[in-house]
Amino acid sequence: MNIYRNRSHWKIFLFLFAILIGVGSLFYTQNLVKNLKDEERKKVEMWAEATRLINSADSTQNIEFLLSIIENNNTVPVILTDGNDNILAARNFDVLRTDEPGFMKANLQRIKSTNEPITIDLGHGNVNRIYYKDSIILTQLIYYPYVQLGLIIMFIVVSYIALSTSRKAEQNRVWVGMSKETAHQLGTPTTSLAGWIEVIQNKYPDIPTKELALDIKRLEKVTERFSKIGAKPSLTKENVVTLIQNSIDYLKSRSSSKVLFVPTFSPDEDISAPVNPALFEWVIENVCKNAIDAMEGNGEITIRVSEADKHVIIDISDTGKGIPKSAQKKIFSAGFTTKERGWGLGLSLAKRIIEEYHDGKIFVKSSEIGKGSVIRIMMKNGRR
Repeated sequence: MNIYRNRSHWKIFLFLFAILIGVGSLFYTQNLVKNLKDEERKKVEMWAEATRLINSADSTQNIEFLLSIIENNNTVPVILTDGNDNILAARNFDVLRTDEPGFMKANLQRIKSTNEPITIDLGHGNVNRIYYKDSIILTQLIYYPYVQLGLIIMFIVVSYIALSTSRKAEQNRVWVGMSKETAHQLGTPTTSLAGWIEVIQNKYPDIPTKELALDIKRLEKVTERFSKIGAKPSLTKENVVTLIQNSIDYLKSRSSSKVLFVPTFSPDEDISAPVNPALFEWVIENVCKNAIDAMEGNGEITIRVSEADKHVIIDISDTGKGIPKSAQKKIFSAGFTTKERGWGLGLSLAKRIIEEYHDGKIFVKSSEIGKGSVIRIMMKNGRR
């Protein structure tokens, strides 16, 4: 649980960090936008005043300075109109399109709602108006923080995916290494014990060794399972009903008498699928053991097997305490456990075996707190 709590904290930190940068950038940029907008308004007001003075100037006055004010406005798009909104002049629009019929009128209609126009009083009841819109620089600045925030979020997502992939690859290497070493460590003593059983049976035939022989076979199967981790196992067409029954028989002899196994299928039923028997039985055992833990050693486990749409469907239901909705996906992740003494590897291993080795799916079909859960396994039956 601590592993997932730390991961959640890390994700929350990244999210809050992105929000903080985004909000800070928005606040700072909006302040710049306001200042720049005020500056552009002042520039247009100077343009308007220069236009008024030129119109009212007589032939003896030097208007070069006033003309320079008008000429120096090369960023803010402006349209000069008369009192009836007939266009008299325009600056900083697409030169190639200004002669197109309706182009400037369309622009005038668009920018009327952008900024409040500046009125030029020419006297004698005559007025001109200057309409203007934000410069390209100001427009880009308005959208800049949103682009920046998007890039930050993209960077965080890519970084998170890269780190998660790297961590998963490292976990896989640890898994494989640990599994191979476990298989190696179990293999030698298991072989030795099998040899000693044979010696005892030959020299002392009266000594009962049946249960011991069964346990040694069990150790051999466990060794085989661990040796297959990390390598693509061979799949053969098997009767999954028989394999499930084998797992039930094994679990019955090693579980509390208060745990009742209820298979809804007939032992003679034949529902086949391409599986690796050793690994498939391991999945059934891990799911059932998880159910026993959820029931705290007292309850009923029902197992259903059916075929539908070229798939074999196995439902394992229990009468345990149920799984909270927030944990229904996490239970299949390595390290997740609700037990004080647990590694949280059983269901993670089951997921890997079913999805990576058998091209199937395993998930929580349903769960109700205080009533129990249903784990569903789906695999292709191999039929065309």
